[in-house]
Amino acid sequence: MRVKLIAVGSRMPAWVQEGFGEYAKRLPRGDMQVELVELPLAVRGKNADLGRAMEREGESILAAIGKGDKVIALDVKGKSWSTEQLAAELAGWRMEGRGVSLVVGGPDGLAPAVLRVADQRWSLSALTLPHPLVRVLLMEQLYRAWTVLNNHPYHK
Repeated sequence: MRVKLIAVGSRMPAWVQEGFGEYAKRLPRGDMQVELVELPLAVRGKNADLGRAMEREGESILAAIGKGDKVIALDVKGKSWSTEQLAAELAGWRMEGRGVSLVVGGPDGLAPAVLRVADQRWSLSALTLPHPLVRVLLMEQLYRAWTVLNNHPYHK
């Protein structure tokens, strides 16, 4: 199964790259491959139009989504899942036989155009999480869900 994590923001600290990479390398390549697609953050300044910045980020996200992919928007207003529920979602995504694009917006969230194309909305937490941490947390949870599905002892 191919999963794309499409995230606004680049030049992450080393700990983010290391954390993401650690969980990505644990996944068997033939079973589940996760690709990180980093998109530039739109310029924000004192007098910036935040709506326009989100719109530009949204256009970049939409262009990065794989053709035919199931689109999962990470959104604070989305549905929260337990690890077991995420594992069930992952199993369902796998059975659909198409790629999955997980999308993470910039500091102001996802553009309405991206939310409209999303097949599902997923909330990692009601807390506001820093976007660098979201990448590591998301990758760890994908790995954990994979271990649940494969009866691996990591989740126990």
